[in-house]
Amino acid sequence: MSDAPSSTLVSAVILAAGTSSRMGSQKQLLRLGSKTLLEHTLDSVQASNIHEIVVVLGSAAESIRTLIAHEKIKVVVNEAFQEGMGTSLQRGLAALDPQAAATLVVLADQPLVKTATINRLIDEYRQHKPQILIPLYRGFRGNPVLLDRSVFPEIAALNGDTGCRAIFGDHLENIRKLAVDDPGILLDADRPADLARLNPIVASGQFDIPIIETGNFPPGPDLVLVGHEGVAAHLAKFARLLGFRVSVVDPLLTRDEMPEAASILRVMDFAQLPAASRRFCVVASMGRFDEEAIEQALLAEIPYIALLANKKRSQEVLQSLGIRGLAADQLARVRSRPGIAIGAQTPPEIALSIMAEIVQELRRAS
Repeated sequence: MSDAPSSTLVSAVILAAGTSSRMGSQKQLLRLGSKTLLEHTLDSVQASNIHEIVVVLGSAAESIRTLIAHEKIKVVVNEAFQEGMGTSLQRGLAALDPQAAATLVVLADQPLVKTATINRLIDEYRQHKPQILIPLYRGFRGNPVLLDRSVFPEIAALNGDTGCRAIFGDHLENIRKLAVDDPGILLDADRPADLARLNPIVASGQFDIPIIETGNFPPGPDLVLVGHEGVAAHLAKFARLLGFRVSVVDPLLTRDEMPEAASILRVMDFAQLPAASRRFCVVASMGRFDEEAIEQALLAEIPYIALLANKKRSQEVLQSLGIRGLAADQLARVRSRPGIAIGAQTPPEIALSIMAEIVQELRRAS
């Protein structure tokens, strides 16, 4: 921990208040190797140049508190934890040293973030002073995110289950991204399968997953999906049924999780996609990788580009890309309301409407 000048003090808020409903048991207490998830996270942050640590507890607070023995760690309890992560973040920010210039928002279920990554984020903030600083691994956004004190009042005004990402659209010109060589910024333990993925990484000290993986699928028009859940999963099934080759862009996806994928690209670089005679792209990343994926699709000159997001989020993505220098005529090619009008409401119906539009475009071109 650090004793830097007050104008550059960076604190850390560790969010550990959740109910772990998808894990089925209190994940902060689950063991990963010789330590619990929370102990891994605390060790990484304590070894960094952070000014102070505030841990926010909620569910099972007294059981988890026993893991936090260091006298310099401040523990606060969010009695309203069931209202969502936003209330925990607000509670943590309120407990920070008033002299802190910024804070890292650390998730307790991301135990493999490197101390070196935390220090790089602190150094980058001190050098450039952005309002929001986001780490990237292989071009994919991760955590922890760093927030300048100037945005704290906006966080304090958020509703219960709204995270800090809700304010990003109001600060597009003051968001900075930092590439780091640390897959830990993407690896979390939300479900039992996630924990099973982390155990061999901890045991070996290595994260061995190829940048691209291809299978033996017949040639055909290529559907590029960014994301693999919800609508994207149904799109993959429809596409294979209709004779399309499916390429999925996702940093951690395995073939077992989406057997329809002919290719899995684990870096945000569309130039590494296999060659295709005709290509379509649907970005359905649930807000995680939207800007980066749309930019890649435009640079690759893919004729059909669809963004699956609500109106506000779509506007934010296009505005952000405009700030980054993409021309208005390029951005006009992005379909922010994709699909044929069939009154689609459910994920399968939305996927069907988009797939129908893609087939329509394919037939027009041929």
